[in-house]
Amino acid sequence: MTQPRYKASYPDAARSYAEQGATDREVAEMFGVSERTVHRWKHSHPEFAAALAVGKDVADQRVEQSLYRRATGYSHDAVKIFMPAGATEPVIVPYVEHVAPDTVAAIFWLKNRKPDQWRDKQEMRVTGDFSLAAEIEAARLRLARHEADMARNGGEYFPPEDSSSDEPALLEYQPMERAN
Repeated sequence: MTQPRYKASYPDAARSYAEQGATDREVAEMFGVSERTVHRWKHSHPEFAAALAVGKDVADQRVEQSLYRRATGYSHDAVKIFMPAGATEPVIVPYVEHVAPDTVAAIFWLKNRKPDQWRDKQEMRVTGDFSLAAEIEAARLRLARHEADMARNGGEYFPPEDSSSDEPALLEYQPMERAN
């Protein structure tokens, strides 16, 4: 099978397609070749690769500008066309339409432009001597003592008389009554 011929005019056409938002696959379809061939041309013809990169950059900048305008709000000229009852011609009224800022676009912009300040996941640094395993083991020991006390007292719980203990008091579970 013979490879499709590369032509000197392809970089300009590729740049133009990419400026319109075409992907490598779509560029390949426009040239009537496979996407793999487009990738080969990018490696063997630096001017082709550069033209695609420039075109994609232009399209990306246009999207960035649109996202920015959407995030901050904008105004544009518009017209309303009316056909009053009994009129023979429509009435055209120019006006300025105001588009309010879009919160979702603003959040997206800020999360990407200032990720340390706007990301969903905030990282916190904990210092000191903290061992979750030790806390869990201490809770298990308190629970075991509580269960032993209840077994000795016939299933009833009597809180310790020494209220100066650092241990939290374990209370008996009492379900709430349903209100109708």
